[in-house]
Amino acid sequence: MAEHLASIFGTEKDRVNCPFYFKIGACRHGDRCSRLHNRPTISPTLLLSNMYQRPDMITPGVDAQGQPIDPRKIQEHFEDFYEDIFEELGKFGEIESLNVCDNLADHMIGNVYVQFREEDQAAAALQALQGRFYSGRPIIADFSPVTDFREATCRQFEENNCNRGGYCNFMHVKLIGRDLRRKLFGRYRGYRASRSRSRSVSPSRHRREKSNDRRERDYRDRDYRGNGRRSGDRHDRRRHGSPRRSRSPVREGSEERRARIEQWNREREEKL
Repeated sequence: MAEHLASIFGTEKDRVNCPFYFKIGACRHGDRCSRLHNRPTISPTLLLSNMYQRPDMITPGVDAQGQPIDPRKIQEHFEDFYEDIFEELGKFGEIESLNVCDNLADHMIGNVYVQFREEDQAAAALQALQGRFYSGRPIIADFSPVTDFREATCRQFEENNCNRGGYCNFMHVKLIGRDLRRKLFGRYRGYRASRSRSRSVSPSRHRREKSNDRRERDYRDRDYRGNGRRSGDRHDRRRHGSPRRSRSPVREGSEERRARIEQWNREREEKL
């Protein structure tokens, strides 16, 4: 029984614990949810609720005065915010990832998730954020149960085909530019631009690049396999109408070798 409960913990089959709170640290029902929200007492991840306010928050692509906003201005506004938060929270320890939700639902809009390398670093940051303000608004920070953002993010959004749009219940992570990511995360030893789930290159593109690299290696291995002759040259000859080469004849000496083996077998049988 205990193994069964452990296997379904945090899933839709779990009728006791809220799966959405377990996966994304937020639930649309809030405290009215019929399932439990197990709030962690310690975690490497902090949730700063509804912290980021995009300039086109009321109507996407339009400012508060009803004027259209250049998407580049919106991105610049976001990256300025991202850098401010990163620099401030980076004072307390190494940041593994910093994700900002682009969702529109009340329980997720503007949510900022920062994951530190160590739990005590997150605890120090949480204590320092208590009672502080950002852009005239109080910072609401708490520990988050989210430690694996692969389970928290919307796969369809990463491939640009989420049918629920901004009201999806999984994270639509807003991306920063490659240069800014290298600038902020590049200070850490062993950093790689693709290690974070919130990388500037979309995961679908990253998967395509890995698949292309793998196919290229496979082709290269096949091309140079055997006697140093490129199989690609044979394909080229076939494409241009050259006759297919027949299989190589039996190597010289194979008959003698076969006869010698048969003789060894007969001698062994006679000894037995």
